[in-house]
Amino acid sequence: MPAPDKQLSAEQCRQIADTIREKIARRRISRQSLAELAKLSLSTLEKVLGGRRPFTLATTVRLEHALGVSLRKTPEAPAPLAANGEIAPDGLGAYSRRAVAWIEGTYVTVRPSFGGKDAIFAYRTEITWDDAASSLVFHESERQDAAFTQFGEVAVPNQSGHIYLVTNRHGQHRLITVARLAISGEMYGIITTLLAGRGSLLTPIAAPIAYLPIKMVANPTFGRVSADDPNYAQYRQHLRRTTEEPFAMFLPR
Repeated sequence: MPAPDKQLSAEQCRQIADTIREKIARRRISRQSLAELAKLSLSTLEKVLGGRRPFTLATTVRLEHALGVSLRKTPEAPAPLAANGEIAPDGLGAYSRRAVAWIEGTYVTVRPSFGGKDAIFAYRTEITWDDAASSLVFHESERQDAAFTQFGEVAVPNQSGHIYLVTNRHGQHRLITVARLAISGEMYGIITTLLAGRGSLLTPIAAPIAYLPIKMVANPTFGRVSADDPNYAQYRQHLRRTTEEPFAMFLPR
């Protein structure tokens, strides 16, 4: 007979609920999106956030994976911030928060659609400083394919001058490598990920990608954007810039 799932204390539940509400607000994601990422029902998420049901260890772990942060804090284990200050780990470039503050913000992210000829796929990406991780983190939202929403760490090594948005889930990686324009703030580069096919078929795929500061797009369009959309020409112009300048190169077959 399996052991019952451990319930957390009332104080832990209050602290975790406060942290989750703060993350939802900062990253501008809906509770529905978070529930889908954590593989929980919306009803369960609403009840634990509202204090009508205690957090269990299993629910908390699922939410930690979905948000990419630790939600459990104990007096015996100091938070990473106390050990590292506002310095990212060596594996992410050992950058200070002040040195990368110019990267923080909300971006309209555009890349070619993997499922439609000449169509463009657009969604929102938020890059923020996470005190618990002592690094920049990113989180996507407004994705038409919500099940594939990504979040992870941001590496900014001095050597290459590029920015890396890294997703690592149980050893499965997705990597985005971009360069940022210092004045206007756009970021251009390449995404390497897996294309979902029929059944369980996954195929490696690479494509140009652009991050546009959200203030550059008056009324952003998210999802699959076709040629008749008012933002299509602007999105396509930025994707062309990625390869024509070039910020990313694709060798001919």
